[in-house]
Amino acid sequence: MQNEPLSTTADWEQRFGDDVRGLRLRHRFTQAELAQRANISLSAVKYLEKGRGSSLATLIRIARVFGRTDWLASFAPPEPAVSPIAMLREHQRLAKVGTKRVRHSASSTRSP
Repeated sequence: MQNEPLSTTADWEQRFGDDVRGLRLRHRFTQAELAQRANISLSAVKYLEKGRGSSLATLIRIARVFGRTDWLASFAPPEPAVSPIAMLREHQRLAKVGTKRVRHSASSTRSP
């Protein structure tokens, strides 16, 4: 199933459950051991591995147990290369530098 395109939520849940089960077996954890390490219920592990859905908190805890927080990081939006606030401040700074005030003395404004 891993090479087939996934289109439904159920497909993704099953794929993720299969991946978690594979990681658990590679680490030689029982479902009960994984549940204990992740501080979740045994039934939460069973539901997840069967592709029956899970809470975000459960997914985060399991990802941490396996050192796979990259799964979570892939959902985070990319950091902007340039801060919009920094750009605004630089624009304002340059605008102030470009407009210098000129003070005219009282004698220079009078005609001779």
